[in-house]
Amino acid sequence: MKKTTRPADIYLRFLQLAEAIRGLPALPPLDPLEERILALVARTSQEKERLSVRDMMAKEEFGSPATIHGRLKSMREKGWIMLTDTEDARRKQIGLTHAALLHFDKLSKCMVQAAKG
Repeated sequence: MKKTTRPADIYLRFLQLAEAIRGLPALPPLDPLEERILALVARTSQEKERLSVRDMMAKEEFGSPATIHGRLKSMREKGWIMLTDTEDARRKQIGLTHAALLHFDKLSKCMVQAAKG
């Protein structure tokens, strides 16, 4: 008799696998606010949209401009994001680093593995 798998079981397996890769040497961990910022940067990048530092500072849900600026600086130092120049030298574009993309690749593999059981 085959055991049925509930969707919650798949998600919980994914969380377990994702936690395991967090223990591997890679990028330094992010705090919860940095995780939310990273998710926004990743979604924006996936949608091929631009996200500047100024755009981020305007997002009140992430806190004050000083808080956001501090988190962006921390995330750059940890190797998660990079800032690149735009046509306007005063505006910097926020993007994911190669290491951050590799991290998302690993998470994707965890999702696939969790779904397979």
